[in-house]
Amino acid sequence: MELLFNILRVLHILGGFVALFVFWVPIFTKKGGKLHHLFGWIYVYGMIVVAISAFYMGFFRIFIDPLATDEVISFSWFLIFISILSSASAYYGLRVLRFKNRKKSHTNPLDLAYPGLLLTSGIGISIYGFVQHIPLLSWFPILGIVLGITHLFYWLQKPKRKMHWWFEHFAGMLACCISTLTAFIVFGAPRLLNVESVSIILWFLPTIVITPLIIGLGIYYNRKFNKPKNLRV
Repeated sequence: MELLFNILRVLHILGGFVALFVFWVPIFTKKGGKLHHLFGWIYVYGMIVVAISAFYMGFFRIFIDPLATDEVISFSWFLIFISILSSASAYYGLRVLRFKNRKKSHTNPLDLAYPGLLLTSGIGISIYGFVQHIPLLSWFPILGIVLGITHLFYWLQKPKRKMHWWFEHFAGMLACCISTLTAFIVFGAPRLLNVESVSIILWFLPTIVITPLIIGLGIYYNRKFNKPKNLRV
């Protein structure tokens, strides 16, 4: 078990650095173009490795490692939540493309179960954080709660606007970027800088910066794709 943990830790670091270095390429390249498609999939595969390895490492520290301290266990719960948040967001970002032509509500069990898991885990981790008086675990999971509800509403409702899948795709992938950057700031940066921790403000910086970006892009593309019928260009 310890050997598997060490192997997955190496894969986690490698996958994390790959995702960290390529996630910006799909954001700034032509949407639907070759670079967007290529680096988008590289990012997704990197995050698959990160999510699976993070979940196992968190599970190992909490339920198997007899030497895990309370602090290690707390951050392991955060690691598990990050794995759920990142994988659920990336999965959602891909699935909305798969069903972009749907005309009615979508009730695929797995597509509903994933945001349901994100929602319930967000509630659970947030409660745990407040009980343990850990700000990061108290407030950061609220992002997962909001996303879980948003994803469920999208699937269960009939699409009402043009290019609905476009909005949901970039929202899902940017939410995955939030988890990538947050995990790096919480776990990776302190080790690279050889410090115990970084400021809690930096922990929330990806959420603070990228969330308005998601909202802003949503407004921009909504105006672009859903102009009033009587508006002349």
